[in-house]
Amino acid sequence: MVTQQVTYEFARESRLLTPGQFQAVFSKPIRFGSRHFTILITPSNLSSDSTKSNRLGLAIAKKRVKLAVQRNRVKRIVRESFRLSQHKLPAIDMVVMVKSGIDQLDNHEINQQLEKIWRKIIQRHKQ
Repeated sequence: MVTQQVTYEFARESRLLTPGQFQAVFSKPIRFGSRHFTILITPSNLSSDSTKSNRLGLAIAKKRVKLAVQRNRVKRIVRESFRLSQHKLPAIDMVVMVKSGIDQLDNHEINQQLEKIWRKIIQRHKQ
């Protein structure tokens, strides 16, 4: 009996890196959101020779979160939440953007909002 090993890594292959990769998501996105997040997703256009691959891009604007410390905290939380949930998500590329006021939330509240959005994405792609 062969079981598929779930890895919880966030490797280079799990990130959107080039402006072209970001532009592909921004061109025809499906939007998911909450009070403090907007997540744009498109189906992943990577070859499916390996296992399904999700890629994450972050667009945390200085206009929305003034302090670098707070921007970096939000990025860390988003990356960690994605890393733990990526094996449940469909093969998509996503860009996470934030809205004003997110720097007022604590880590637990941010995680709750992200978990809710991950569940919405999974539900929408099961249909």
